Amino acid sequence: MKYLLLFWTFLKIGALAFGGGYAMIAPLQDAVVFNGWMDAETFTKFLGVCESTPGPIAVNMATYIGSIQGGFLGAVLATLGVILPAFCFMLLLSSIFRSLQKKRLFKETLAGIRPAALGLILATGLWMVVSGILPKIQEYSVTTFDWKAGVMMGILFAIFPLYKKLTKKKLSAVALIGIAALLGIAFSAF
Repeated sequence: MKYLLLFWTFLKIGALAFGGGYAMIAPLQDAVVFNGWMDAETFTKFLGVCESTPGPIAVNMATYIGSIQGGFLGAVLATLGVILPAFCFMLLLSSIFRSLQKKRLFKETLAGIRPAALGLILATGLWMVVSGILPKIQEYSVTTFDWKAGVMMGILFAIFPLYKKLTKKKLSAVALIGIAALLGIAFSAF
């Protein structure tokens, strides 16, 4: 039964979350917490690991959650569940894309999906910032404020535009992850 639940949960997420991996984070968190597979704080921590490992976030999350819930078979079924809808959709879309590309309804559908995907991505980003600084929120009262996470986020938010202004280049994601890792190591001493 747990294998069917893993597959079905990730199949629904893969089928209904448009906009890529970041747009899938909010439904992933809802499903994972609802099913009791992880609490919200553990999910947030693991999300950082998934972002820094190679591969799509949703696939990394599905594989990990599937493996902790059902071993190798759970990992395979959860991963298959999350990628199967996109695979089928792309297979179907690629065969009829040229004819659909000119249809007004298709263009309007895509135009409607874009803001929804952007909203999911922005909500996820806001959730990540808030849960990083205020990791334990119980109902309506904040129980802890993680000053280390707040200072690290402030430093990271300042480094990105400062680097661009000084060097006229964008800071790479790899460098930003490295800086975040070094800050985490430095602040763990406190």
